[in-house]
Formats: sequence, structure tokens, C-alpha cells
Amino acid sequence: MEAFAQFVPLILIFAIMYFLLIRPQQKKVKEHQAMVAALRRGDQVVTQGGIVGKVAKVKEDGELEIEIADGVKVRVIQHTIASVVSKTEPAK
Repeated sequence: MEAFAQFVPLILIFAIMYFLLIRPQQKKVKEHQAMVAALRRGDQVVTQGGIVGKVAKVKEDGELEIEIADGVKVRVIQHTIASVVSKTEPAK
């Protein structure tokens, strides 16, 4: 019984770390994946590098083509999108 009592603080520390660090991070990753999966043409986005542009094309292989100025298009990886500034309305 005394040996088990020595492990109780370690178990409590792990439980606290799980609920304060690991679980919120997993939730944030799921939200980011959902945001990236919902990207479509016309959305205005910000990349992790700070580039602001409008999605010109969503490619099948995990890439996006972003128009950052008139006639200037950049290819980026979908997962480098930090946030979506404005969403377009779905086509009917």
C-alpha cells in the first residue's frame, strides 16, 4: 500500500498535464484541420508566414494557389494557412 501511495502524486501530475496541456492542444489541431478542409475558392486567408491573399484554386494534393496581387499567384501547402479572414458564400 505504501508503494502505491508514492505513485499517487505522479498520477495526479500526469492527469493535470493531460487536462491543461495535451487535451487543449488536440482540440486546437482538430479545429485547424477542419478549417483547412473547409477552404474553397474565394476565401481570404493568412498564411503562417504572414502573406494575405485570396484562394484562387484548391488542388487535390494538399496545395492551394493563392492570389496575393493582381496576376500574382503563389502555391502554398494547405496546412500553412494560419487563419481565414473572410469566407465566401457557397454556390447554389
